[in-house]
Amino acid sequence: MSKSAIVIGSGIAGMASAIRLAKKGYIVSVFEANNYPGGKLTEIKLGSYRFDAGPSLFTLPEQVEELFDISGLDVSQYFEYRKLETTCEYFYPDGTKFTAWSDREKLLEEFQNKFQEPEKGIESALDKSKFLYDNLAPVFMHKSLHKMSTWLGGEALKTYLKMPKFDFDRTMNQVNEKRFKNPKTVQLFNRYATYNGSDPYQTPGTLNIIPHLEFGRGAYFPIKGMHDITNSIYKLAKSVGVKFYFNTPVKSIVVYEGKAKGINTAMGFHKSDRVVSNMDMVGTYKKLLKDQYQPKKLLSQPKSSSALIFYWGIKKKFDQLDLHNIFFSENYKKEFEHIFKSGDIYEDPTVYVNITSTQKPDDAPEGCQNWFTMINVPNNQGQDWDKLIAEARQNILNKLSKMLGTDIASLIEVEDVLDPRTIESRTSSVAGSLYGNSSNNKFAAFLRHPNFSSKIKHLYFCGGSVHPGGGIPLSLLSAKIMTEHIN
Repeated sequence: MSKSAIVIGSGIAGMASAIRLAKKGYIVSVFEANNYPGGKLTEIKLGSYRFDAGPSLFTLPEQVEELFDISGLDVSQYFEYRKLETTCEYFYPDGTKFTAWSDREKLLEEFQNKFQEPEKGIESALDKSKFLYDNLAPVFMHKSLHKMSTWLGGEALKTYLKMPKFDFDRTMNQVNEKRFKNPKTVQLFNRYATYNGSDPYQTPGTLNIIPHLEFGRGAYFPIKGMHDITNSIYKLAKSVGVKFYFNTPVKSIVVYEGKAKGINTAMGFHKSDRVVSNMDMVGTYKKLLKDQYQPKKLLSQPKSSSALIFYWGIKKKFDQLDLHNIFFSENYKKEFEHIFKSGDIYEDPTVYVNITSTQKPDDAPEGCQNWFTMINVPNNQGQDWDKLIAEARQNILNKLSKMLGTDIASLIEVEDVLDPRTIESRTSSVAGSLYGNSSNNKFAAFLRHPNFSSKIKHLYFCGGSVHPGGGIPLSLLSAKIMTEHIN
């Protein structure tokens, strides 16, 4: 007799979990509060413009491919992507434009020509990032940190001997300031802390592992846009027999005699042999497990930063803007100090503006562009967001208009906004934090919730708020690690 499993939430981790469980022989049902799958990885359509609403860069594509491989399907028949020749274009207030080439030799030459950064220093940084990845990823990204077998395994034993080289005791910024001569280079490498909502002035230097994902493993982009990752995984899930129930929020997880027995929705009780929550870990406990044990230390951990995103349909095509564009200024440090120490938006929130334009012909009218324009902001702590959004919008427009030599406000044809409040309401991410608990200390990796419950049998967790962390590849890995706990 087949066992059944219920997955709460249809983010990419939830759908990946459903696929993996289905391949294990489970009858899988996914319950989703929204009327669409994907969680943060969705899309927005405004008139003749289409926008990828969430993540804007794709790394470790093998994590998506593996879902098709275990299903016996050729991923190329369902999902196409390309490797990017440039991962990002960086713009500085003094007029400097830096191209982050995927080709290592061209990248080294760019650092030398634009920042007068010695080739040896950049090579050392890239090699160190690869060293961190090669030695830490097998344990911290691909295995559970909450099983003794992980710490007694061969990979972990090798890691112990190299601990002093992992920069746990220095911040990311301290490592980068010592390594590079030009402040612009420091700024560029520091910004990778934002990939998991962290502050480079607080988070450990170990997070210099992240640049290797782009510069070493490669940055990619789906041919049909980022939302095609969601569409492809959703279609795959349905093809392997997963059933989806949209517009069906879960009211509670039913626990009896220390075991998860199913869930309650407006339609009643749904029995299941296994329950998997892809909902934010904090929300799972506080909303769905109100009467059960609450891991207070985990629930009270500081949350990651959030984002303020403007989706702008621009009535002009800027040839100097590639797929990903970062606009820096001199106050980068002050912005991060403000975000993580005051819980408010810096008075001039224009120091780090991320513009993504997919450049697909059907995403904008001819001669126009779709702009995903984002700045880092604190998570929601009750700020006057309407006021802050209006101020941030004007500051961003002033900055971009000055740097691009064009009145951007006059070019905006359509507009939508996503802020911490709407991120929280649409995705159940507590306080609108994008990556769950903050990674601003050296023990962060060990403080994330495990992929299983140690108190309730047959209850499991996946997604960006639990181990190994947020972002597309780590969320997909959370589904893989979680499923390995289920027999």
